[in-house]
Amino acid sequence: MGISNIIFIIVLVGSTAFFAHNVRRILHNIRLGRDENRSDQKAERWKTMIMVALGQSKMTARPIAAILHLFIYVAFIFTQIELIEIIVDGVAGTHRFFAPYLGGLYTFVISLIEVLSFLALIATFAFLSRRNLLKIPRFTKSEMTGWPKLDGNIILYLEFVLVICIFTMNGSDEVLHISEGHGSYGFAISSWMGPAVFGGMEVETLHLLERIGWWGHILVVMAFLCYLPYSKHLHIIWAFPNTYYSKLRPKGQFTNMESVTNEVKLMLDPNADPFAAPAPDADATPQRFGAKDIKDLTWVNILNAYTCTECGRCTSECPANITGKKLSPRKIMMDVRDRAEEIGAGIRKNGIDFEDGKSLLGDYITEEEVWACTSCNACVQACPVNIDPLEIIMDLRRYLVMEESKMPAELAVMNTNIENNQAPWQFSPADRLNWRDEA
Repeated sequence: MGISNIIFIIVLVGSTAFFAHNVRRILHNIRLGRDENRSDQKAERWKTMIMVALGQSKMTARPIAAILHLFIYVAFIFTQIELIEIIVDGVAGTHRFFAPYLGGLYTFVISLIEVLSFLALIATFAFLSRRNLLKIPRFTKSEMTGWPKLDGNIILYLEFVLVICIFTMNGSDEVLHISEGHGSYGFAISSWMGPAVFGGMEVETLHLLERIGWWGHILVVMAFLCYLPYSKHLHIIWAFPNTYYSKLRPKGQFTNMESVTNEVKLMLDPNADPFAAPAPDADATPQRFGAKDIKDLTWVNILNAYTCTECGRCTSECPANITGKKLSPRKIMMDVRDRAEEIGAGIRKNGIDFEDGKSLLGDYITEEEVWACTSCNACVQACPVNIDPLEIIMDLRRYLVMEESKMPAELAVMNTNIENNQAPWQFSPADRLNWRDEA
């Protein structure tokens, strides 16, 4: 085993361990949320995950973006085959380990990877243009300044470098293979690109370029692996559990608190005994009505936040945002993720009782944003990975109403009317059918 193999193993193990450490950190943050059972309807959940996460079915709502994303998505999947070979070669000190065993199939697979990589390169330029030149409105919202904008570009820069490394590696290796009397590999692009770009170079130069491409490929992949937990691009992993655990109930059906539901049933039951012995857990700490901070949300809500791709489809479909109101469903998810990071880091440093005097509602998300929501579910429908910003918004709103007694004046009047008149209107229930006599 040479020094290069030892360096390779150190880089591989170190980056993988760093990635695993950060994934554990994120899982700890997700577990800050309340428990919620999403283990029902397993067949339907598997179907949803396969269709939405693997099959990208909701991306098709915007065909151009869907096709460009498909180029990168499929290229990412198939290049893992070449990555496996690079890892084997790096550990064992071999060169194109699979080639002698697969023969023509190897040529087909690498050719497919080259074609997909070229299409991914086209998509990369298109996405860079959409983000930085075309100024598409959903990419220029206030929440997309600073790190979110840079984060969106970093992965595209890495993709560009990765594709260049792939073609540098394959193209120079093609010329080397021919110069050594072995003939052409027959790869779809590098078989003609290699001689055109690298033909006539010295053997030593070709060896150097091939190694630069090879090491560049693996180092970009390992850098991406280390960077991934700090990026929105972690959705390539979280999209699968997120869609599996996504809400299967009808979109218009809100979640009721069990304690409130039981209390209402008790009040409506004429046979109920109000003096009956309390439930065994009656002395337990009562659950907060709604959500004020991260720990009041469910773990699914926090998983949603870490899955957010910041694509902005939810915000671009939101009628409140379209009409100039402050609400942005994408910002809601980004705020939840940022607050989970902050609380999680504080707990790991200071212990489980960590308090920083801040909260999700107020310090991150304002009441104005919460009340701007029309609860139309447009954001939920638009999300390509089944994220549900509305559930978080409604829990924040529930806290304001039931814990703080805060609501817009118009809603206060309506609630009073419902309480007194059993209807939103300010007239007696006895007068409800007067319109019939006037007809």
